[in-house]
Amino acid sequence: MAQSARLIQTLKKTLKSYGVTYADIAQHLNLSEASIKRLFAENNLSLQRLDKICELIHIEISDLVRQMREQSENRISSLSKAQEKEIASDLGLLLVAVCTLNHWTLKDIVNQFTLTEPQCIQYLAKLDRLKLIELLPKNRIKLLISAHFKWRENGAIQRFFQQHMMADFFKSRFDKQNEQFIVLNGMLSKKSNQVFQYKMEKLAMDFDELTNQDARLPMSEKNGYSAILAIRPWHFGIFEQFVRD
Repeated sequence: MAQSARLIQTLKKTLKSYGVTYADIAQHLNLSEASIKRLFAENNLSLQRLDKICELIHIEISDLVRQMREQSENRISSLSKAQEKEIASDLGLLLVAVCTLNHWTLKDIVNQFTLTEPQCIQYLAKLDRLKLIELLPKNRIKLLISAHFKWRENGAIQRFFQQHMMADFFKSRFDKQNEQFIVLNGMLSKKSNQVFQYKMEKLAMDFDELTNQDARLPMSEKNGYSAILAIRPWHFGIFEQFVRD
């Protein structure tokens, strides 16, 4: 399949995930619905029209290209419950998993932690078996995850981090030059909420891109950072008595 056709197929899947119909696209492009169906069926979208359709769901063509590439490489976006449970049950394995997801090499892990090289290699072999990485000759590490990879919601690893790390994370006053804490409150429609959630996902992908860019830098030029992005319907518990059933 030609690259342009694969790109349009990726666009169709993305539009479907956002609940966007041919009628929505027709209205946005000021064309008939029949014309839109024909353009998609023939894989015949101009760059200008492709850009306009991406605009409808607030994404960029570069985002589509990235999704298309990941789909063609069959990169994984999440693990099974059993896989996460296995990783969370062994603190050493979890440590090595987090390090490799952050582009650490075997040498980096051994230099930073008390794990021996044979122990690390055993853990890397387990991650290879779990299809999280591919352990290459000379113990080089190739990640097999997509840019959209995340731990399962309410899964074993997410629960582990919530239990052991959240309180420690928020001990900071977030007043240093390399820290920032933002709380937003406002009224959003369902559609605007979806748009903002996409922007959060886009920001997460931008973060991943920056970590990929910095992966080749020596450890002495990098620091570990964590970011938490969240949005949810919420109100102060103190006002609970005023909420209608």
